[in-house]
Amino acid sequence: MFGIEHLLPCPVSAPNPNDYSKSSEAELKEFRTLEELMKEVSEIDCPLRHAAKNTVFSDGNPDSGIMFIGEAPGKDEDEQGKPFVGQSGQLLNEMLRAVGLRRNEVYITNIVFWRPPGNRTPSADEISICLPYVRKQIAIIRPRVIVLLGSVAIQALLETRSSVASIRGRPHLISGIPVIPTYHPAYLLRSPGQKSLAFQDFLRIARNLKSSYGC
Repeated sequence: MFGIEHLLPCPVSAPNPNDYSKSSEAELKEFRTLEELMKEVSEIDCPLRHAAKNTVFSDGNPDSGIMFIGEAPGKDEDEQGKPFVGQSGQLLNEMLRAVGLRRNEVYITNIVFWRPPGNRTPSADEISICLPYVRKQIAIIRPRVIVLLGSVAIQALLETRSSVASIRGRPHLISGIPVIPTYHPAYLLRSPGQKSLAFQDFLRIARNLKSSYGC
């Protein structure tokens, strides 16, 4: 299989962070470091924050060129303060290994930064509070490929109501950055028959990275 060292051989100019046409004026006023952004996120006045144990900001390598965006933290993530550390995270790690990647070779975050009570789906209001900060992460990191895990992330960032099944496998862009929409690992745990489709999507990560580097 392939490893990350084979995916990043050619330098290329990074996407311009000021090209984020769907961001509001407030989002564009300043691009901070991830550390400064994380501090700002930890102080957001979101009802979810007051009920959660930890702010779950991100994990992994922001310089990898690959950014994964999921839905929301669960119980294990809330306990540990890191995204995708429970059963879904274990499956994500297995899927990464299957295509020659390690967890510390990608960057992982979620659409919302705190666990919704009972692991329910985040509300539209909760997503709208957090989404500008997710877009700021994209602007700071400037990834080569964005992988959207599950319908919540897909619908929020691609501004669509389409299902994962209807949208995966089709080309998408966020401000010129290739986007790979695919199933959330939690869904795959409930519907293992879809794992082969998700694996195909993960293989596209390498092809998009090579394309973005002009290799």
